[in-house]
Amino acid sequence: MSVLRRLGAASVARTATALARAAFEESAPGGQERWLRTNHRGESVSMLEGPAVAIGVLAGAVVSAPDARSATSVALATAAGAGFGIADDLGEDPEDRRKGLRGHLGALAQGRVTTGGLKVLGISTGALLAAAVATPARGTDGARRNLVGWAADVATSGALIAATANLVNLLDLRPGRALKATSIAAAPLAFAPGAGGVAASALLGAGAAAADQDLAETDMLGDGGANALGAALGAALVLSAPRPVRLGALAAAIGLTVASEKVSFTAVIESTPVLRDIDRWGRRPVHAPSRPPRG
Repeated sequence: MSVLRRLGAASVARTATALARAAFEESAPGGQERWLRTNHRGESVSMLEGPAVAIGVLAGAVVSAPDARSATSVALATAAGAGFGIADDLGEDPEDRRKGLRGHLGALAQGRVTTGGLKVLGISTGALLAAAVATPARGTDGARRNLVGWAADVATSGALIAATANLVNLLDLRPGRALKATSIAAAPLAFAPGAGGVAASALLGAGAAAADQDLAETDMLGDGGANALGAALGAALVLSAPRPVRLGALAAAIGLTVASEKVSFTAVIESTPVLRDIDRWGRRPVHAPSRPPRG
């Protein structure tokens, strides 16, 4: 039954992502032009992949979830990542030079709420709620846990969900990069016991549905899709991984986020042969002619 749940989650997520993207191509909220952005080549691409992927992950993870607790946790994390990410995608002020987590937090410290700052607050709140739902109040022996210990677990798990949401978004600078990174991380989790394996399988299914157009550079995840994938990945870790693994993943996510303020991920990837080959796999060659965006 566990294997069937995982296969079902991947299948539902892939189908829902494809159907949502097709529906958005026929009728995009606010019109197709609102979702177009310029990519690293200077070409127009559509961000409608983002909400489609978020819908796919939600559908696969919720429909196939083994219990209401895990379904609610993944839904809260994914919806917060998608909702506040899309708000930032569509509402960001192009004249605002503040970028990155440090820039948005700095604006908040000065009393200025940017769409990026609102995203940080919204995703963090959703992450904490998702962690609170996912963290059992009772131990394996059925006894109620100490409140301080439970709250500490919720805080670290919430931080992990928020950190992975931000990290995946930081990787979404080249076609397919965020999808590949998420899939590589989700693949072993798909075999993990518990509800996290179902959520990870949904991530794999949604990513498979979106990969072709993302690599062809007609679609991109945008903040909405990348934040949703990262938050769902964090929730999968919270639901399945033991505490030492969660703490290690949190430390890695925070470390990479801090490093991103000083070091270009793209420069590191391009200078590392193995990472460069993985990053370029399936992507449209540099000098290949462009394809028009969908929609």
